[in-house]
Amino acid sequence: MLLENGYNALGIQAVLAETKTPKGSFYHHFKDKEDFALQVIEAYIAEVHTVLDQCLESPQLAPLERIRAFFGIVQQKYREEGYMGCLMGGLGQELSAVNENFRNLIERCLSSIAERLSTCLEEARQADLIAPTSDVRAMADLLVDCWEGAALRSRLRREPSSLGAMLDFYLASVTVLPKNRKRGGRG
Repeated sequence: MLLENGYNALGIQAVLAETKTPKGSFYHHFKDKEDFALQVIEAYIAEVHTVLDQCLESPQLAPLERIRAFFGIVQQKYREEGYMGCLMGGLGQELSAVNENFRNLIERCLSSIAERLSTCLEEARQADLIAPTSDVRAMADLLVDCWEGAALRSRLRREPSSLGAMLDFYLASVTVLPKNRKRGGRG
């Protein structure tokens, strides 16, 4: 409901009605609407971390393919939700300028994703799949930034082309070709 309506447009009464939760039960678990939304974000990032860690630790895939696998799962989730985009991205755009608690939590969540991605990118660097001089943390931050922008475009268009195009472009841009082949030529 937060993803669909946004924070400001979502009323507690709508949450109570949708979940068939008594008001007293809601306030037993959450002190207010902000606390509710912050806990929803925490649960969302825990789910993202679970999927991300499963993909990035998958030994049967090369490092860059693990990254592709993670974003493929995210893209499938967006599809199932009607291309509503990323909860953190949506709430971050809505609230970051007006609420420090949301801004800090969402930034911490996005940074934690980039940190995990940088570990996989470091494996790619060690395997000579990306340039040996690559700053993997900067590359991971850029990947998260690009994905969030593509997620916004996907939400605006209600279709996935921005997501796939961004990921294809990013991975092609960072991948090092084998030394015996040159771009555009035969190896």
